[in-house]
Amino acid sequence: MTLTKFATILAGAVLMMGVLIPARADDKKVDPTGTYVWTVPGRNGGPDRTNTLTLKLEGDKLSGKVASPGRDGKPVDTEIKDAKISGADVSFTVTREFNGTSFTNKYSGKLADGAIKGKMEFNRNGDAQSRNWEAKLQVEKK
Repeated sequence: MTLTKFATILAGAVLMMGVLIPARADDKKVDPTGTYVWTVPGRNGGPDRTNTLTLKLEGDKLSGKVASPGRDGKPVDTEIKDAKISGADVSFTVTREFNGTSFTNKYSGKLADGAIKGKMEFNRNGDAQSRNWEAKLQVEKK
């Protein structure tokens, strides 16, 4: 085998590794387990409302709950549903009931740098709406 053929084969092998190794790294799932907090503006100019999301990943199953201030100011816990994780992408729904009517918010976002940033989608008066949301991971103090 000539030096040129060897160099060509070696260059090809290096290029293939350069393509395969990043693809494998992208497939690695991130563990979103933890407690995240975000704030939304209060209704009608009222005080901001702080929400807490607790996520737990066991194997491929993502579960959790959202705690948000109720009408009396006390936190109300709601289990998340349809929770999924694909790579760093996280999604779930939260359904609440008020006066016999249920309201569903669909959350989706990307986990990076200790935060989940994405969109929350919902219907208000029959109109599909969305807003950005960012929940920051709370680090336990030791």
